[in-house]
Amino acid sequence: MAKRDYYEILKIEKNATAAEIKKAYRKKALKYHPDKNPDDKDAETKFKEAAEAYEILSNADKKARYDQFGHQAFDGNGGFAGAGMNMDDIFSQFGDIFGGAFGGGGGFSGFGGGFGGQQRRVKGSNLRIRVKLTLEEIANGVEKKVKVRRKIQAKGTTYKTCSMCNGSGQVTRITNTILGRMQTATTCTTCGGAGQTIDKKPEGADAHGLVIKEETVSIKIPAGVVDGMQLKVSGKGNEAPGNGISGDLLVAIEEEKHDTLQREGDNLHYDLYVSYPDAVLGTSKEIDTVTGKVRIKIEPGVQSGKILRLRGKGIPSINGYGKGDLLVHVNVWTPKTLNKQQKDFFESMKDDEHFAPKPESSDKSFFEKVKDMFT
Repeated sequence: MAKRDYYEILKIEKNATAAEIKKAYRKKALKYHPDKNPDDKDAETKFKEAAEAYEILSNADKKARYDQFGHQAFDGNGGFAGAGMNMDDIFSQFGDIFGGAFGGGGGFSGFGGGFGGQQRRVKGSNLRIRVKLTLEEIANGVEKKVKVRRKIQAKGTTYKTCSMCNGSGQVTRITNTILGRMQTATTCTTCGGAGQTIDKKPEGADAHGLVIKEETVSIKIPAGVVDGMQLKVSGKGNEAPGNGISGDLLVAIEEEKHDTLQREGDNLHYDLYVSYPDAVLGTSKEIDTVTGKVRIKIEPGVQSGKILRLRGKGIPSINGYGKGDLLVHVNVWTPKTLNKQQKDFFESMKDDEHFAPKPESSDKSFFEKVKDMFT
């Protein structure tokens, strides 16, 4: 099923402020909260859908990428974690949005209390890698297998309930103020919010019971990605201790330079040099494209600077709006050295009417060609 537009989910405009985005999410999340809709799968789906939309639109960088590329900006082998989010993930990330709306107690503990007293789940740290892609790989999409060194729970590691917070991950404090008794909840410093501490761990594991392991991760990269775009592989970052959830693997795209093709958005440019005789008499030339070599026809009398457009031979749009074009720029190569016979020939042709410049209306000026390229 195709994903719904994030702005449509939260019922906001694209120019909505951060405060408006937060308000819209809170309204949706409270409406479809599991406490209000027990055993309602549709409400649960909408609750997760709203969390996914808020996770993207509340982050300026992610929002900018979504506005430019749509859902495909986050579709690297699992894409956004929202589709696989469980309730703990959502509460862990966005519990502060709700305040004491469910169950009292303030902060996350109040929210979690209303949901059945679930403890906070700590998330492991994210990992970042850079993947180099050729233009051919970008044009066709590719699956890359990369080796990643990530932290995982060591075999034999056991945990016990934190004695400081009794497994809740938070410590509640009551303070007397001039306004009366105020209750606040803060992350437990003993367990870091995990609700558990190390009981036993094997030799070689760190203080959290984790060891480093090299793992091969498969990354599905969609066609049309651009240099600098970041994809996310959910759950392939470092694991968290205890009952925590794994972090994500963030994949930065790096576009390798092509020998003959230059990219401009979804369009590609190719500089084709033809000899003076070929320009006069016409010829055919084999040129590179991202799907292999093709042969194109050069008409007799072609002018230097002419642009031949090969439609659909460019890069696919990341949003699925078709493909760009390949623009072939014809450059007539003027010889720099001539022998006597060649010089005599051109000397004899100086006053020949066939060699006199006679530009037609179809022969656009340099500035007109530049204007066409940008429009």
